[in-house]
Amino acid sequence: MNISVTFRHMEASEAVRAYVEEKLEKLKKYIDEPIDAQVVIGVSKKIRNTAEIVLQARGITIKGAEESGDMYASVDAAIDKIERQLKRYKDKIKRHKPMSGPERQVQKTVLAAESFDEGHEEPIVIKKVNFAVKAMSVDEAVMQMDLLHKDFLVFVDNESGDISVVYRRSDGNFGLIVPQPLKKS
Repeated sequence: MNISVTFRHMEASEAVRAYVEEKLEKLKKYIDEPIDAQVVIGVSKKIRNTAEIVLQARGITIKGAEESGDMYASVDAAIDKIERQLKRYKDKIKRHKPMSGPERQVQKTVLAAESFDEGHEEPIVIKKVNFAVKAMSVDEAVMQMDLLHKDFLVFVDNESGDISVVYRRSDGNFGLIVPQPLKKS
């Protein structure tokens, strides 16, 4: 877990930093690595202690902020908010039932890279695997991709019946590749 703690309108405290890091470590059970956490601890009007936490992991961003008279209570309340959101997210994933629909068979072929480098006429096939691709919506495909911890997922679109690909972009967003009908000349 990559944790960044910033102190605003107060002196940096190693005790508060250690407390925040200890509390954030407990959230690992809800979400897989890599996790980036930005924490801003501050004091406003010399009596209000604030804790703002932003967690980013595997394409999701969760925010929690709290304000109280005690710094540790603010941190606890913000962590509790984030924990509730993570539990809701996990429950949603567990409750998800994929739609049943037609399956299509797809073949995955692994080719040797050196067969392209050395100029062979035909690429060298290392392995061929057949597998079924299920029909689902784009939302279901993204959720399934998250569950499987994959960077992309091939699926059959419920609406069109075409094979599509959903993938995780380097900026954390998702991309969708949808085949277009062939243009007749």
